[in-house]
Amino acid sequence: MKLTIQRLASLTAQDRIDLAKVWPEIDIVQLEAQLSDTQRLYAARFNDRLLAALQLTLSGTQGKIIHLNVREVTRRRGVGQYLLEETIAQNSALADWWIADDGDADQGVRAAFMQACGFRAQAEGWVR
Repeated sequence: MKLTIQRLASLTAQDRIDLAKVWPEIDIVQLEAQLSDTQRLYAARFNDRLLAALQLTLSGTQGKIIHLNVREVTRRRGVGQYLLEETIAQNSALADWWIADDGDADQGVRAAFMQACGFRAQAEGWVR
């Protein structure tokens, strides 16, 4: 089965279990309740399981991404980069992108990843 990037508007029971593995510190039920046209959730799905996810907030022509994370057992295989690139492609009307430095990852690893994805460092985050 192919890796696909999907916008999730509602979650299945399995999605909730998978997202709890991606984001153990986030209340998934509360996250689902906040989903709207401007508060979006994108995830990478493979064999009916979610491997990575990010949250996207839309404000005019700006997209702000928070909590971009890939399950540890799946890292270093291009899943995070594919998730980020496809999310940007699926929201092509947005002109400005900002990724918050939410402290979820080792900063050296995050910096290398963001630069590889074409973002540049800025105070409290990354811009493209």
